[in-house]
Amino acid sequence: MRELPRGWSRSTLGDVGRYQNGRGFKKSEWAEQGRPIIRIQNLTKSSYVTNYFNGHADERHIVRGGDLLVSWAATLGVFVWDGPEAVLNQHIFKVESGLHKQYHRYLLEHTLSDLRRQAHGSGMVHVTKGRFDATPVLVPPLPEQRRIVAAIEEHFSRLDAAAASLTAAGHRIDLLESTAVNLAFADITERVPLGDLAEVRGGIQKQPKRKPTSNPHSFLRVANVKRNRLELDDVHEIELFDGEIDRFRLAEGDLLVVEGNGSPEQIGRSALWTGEIENCVHQNHLIRVRPGATLNPRFLNAFWNSPINSRQLTAVASSTSGLYTLSTSKLNRVLIPVAGSTSQARIADQLDDIRLSIDRLRAQMRVAWQRSAAMRRSVLAAAFSGQLVQQDPSDEPASVLLERIAAYRAAAKPSPRKRVTA
Repeated sequence: MRELPRGWSRSTLGDVGRYQNGRGFKKSEWAEQGRPIIRIQNLTKSSYVTNYFNGHADERHIVRGGDLLVSWAATLGVFVWDGPEAVLNQHIFKVESGLHKQYHRYLLEHTLSDLRRQAHGSGMVHVTKGRFDATPVLVPPLPEQRRIVAAIEEHFSRLDAAAASLTAAGHRIDLLESTAVNLAFADITERVPLGDLAEVRGGIQKQPKRKPTSNPHSFLRVANVKRNRLELDDVHEIELFDGEIDRFRLAEGDLLVVEGNGSPEQIGRSALWTGEIENCVHQNHLIRVRPGATLNPRFLNAFWNSPINSRQLTAVASSTSGLYTLSTSKLNRVLIPVAGSTSQARIADQLDDIRLSIDRLRAQMRVAWQRSAAMRRSVLAAAFSGQLVQQDPSDEPASVLLERIAAYRAAAKPSPRKRVTA
């Protein structure tokens, strides 16, 4: 066990704070107005749909601006509520801290990052209250907590400025790519329906009878098809029957189009098949477009993933319960620019060169983001090991603070009811 920094003490999350779980609100309790119900998706911004509760709420379930919240199921995260007075849903803790509040927030972020790493690949999707409370932490004196917070925020402000620059650079790269692609097709005015230039066919539906046994074949799914690229690290297998391999086998130059998506920006994303796997087929949620002799596959793919075509696909896609879908008949009607074979090859070459340059820029940005995240982790690791700021021997030791927290919690604990006897 390593030596503690001067004035520090060992403790647990449960000893330095109280964590109140939210209430499980039923759908029948949802209302059109009242206090917003804070759910995990509202904290992570994965959904902007808000439900409300207009009944009586216990104080322990009420959240006000500035309150510290911890999601402990599905998503492990720390949040500061910045909305109106609200009520807390289950699977989220409201934190009553005995420490410097902002220090407690950073401590939780650091601690949960360790728990997330432990959860990766383990199947753990939540942290039990007992495990959460028992998580060991090191506690510095209260004045040092304040100095640590100031140092963290100074470092993070510089990292935030760098992150803003990276985000702006990413937007500029996206604009550069879309502008280059649009310009490449801007002068081609003639358009022809895809069905006149290519064969459009659906894929194989996965069914129990197709469990791979005697005649398995590689089977591409939607997850394998990204925009302009294929991910083939996880390719499943499917059982084929007599004659099916000849009907469904992918050929080099086939365009694989994603049939449906919940996001209109992702409608019809595509990638070219270049024959990486022999005798490979695809699922029914991927549409195979096989260009004819007059259509260059790379030219088609470049146009297909262009902003021009994205608008066209969004217009023809149907939406059912938020899912945008395409079909072979709709794809057959999509208008494709017509150019000579030489012009198609030239445009495809130009856009391939541009895409390679942009891919290199994006790879550099990913490295920069990874370095930024690593620096944040390093700052927090230094903060909670006593290496970020100097210790001051005149600081009141953390042991005294922990004694005060324990005394306060003991005084606030309700006394057990005495049994009344006749």
